[in-house]
Amino acid sequence: MSRTTPACPCGLPATYEDCCGRYHSGASAAPSAEALMRSRYAAFVRRDAPYLLRTWHPDTRPPGIDFADAPRWTGLEIVEAVEGSAFHQRGTVTFRARYRGGELHERSRFSRVGGAWVYVDGDFIE
Repeated sequence: MSRTTPACPCGLPATYEDCCGRYHSGASAAPSAEALMRSRYAAFVRRDAPYLLRTWHPDTRPPGIDFADAPRWTGLEIVEAVEGSAFHQRGTVTFRARYRGGELHERSRFSRVGGAWVYVDGDFIE
């Protein structure tokens, strides 16, 4: 990775284009619940509402996303991923997402719809 090529916001040691960018562009689908979680975090950082809506379960998807009061995200830590691989239909990912002035700690639920991983919902952890 060169100095001019930005690292992916999801925290993995790859460029954005080689990591979450390929999911955001539609060139590839996230192969696991954790990969989808990371790509959604990167989409929040980049304010990519179309990707976030596309990867949200149709039963829980909001009508839109307003970034007007969105925090400035500064880092992601995956705490635990349970199931959510190519061999599963469901999975959970527990993570900490840091932002200026705080942290979001959540256990997110994911499932497959039409073979693709989507975010269903999550519980905040105190």
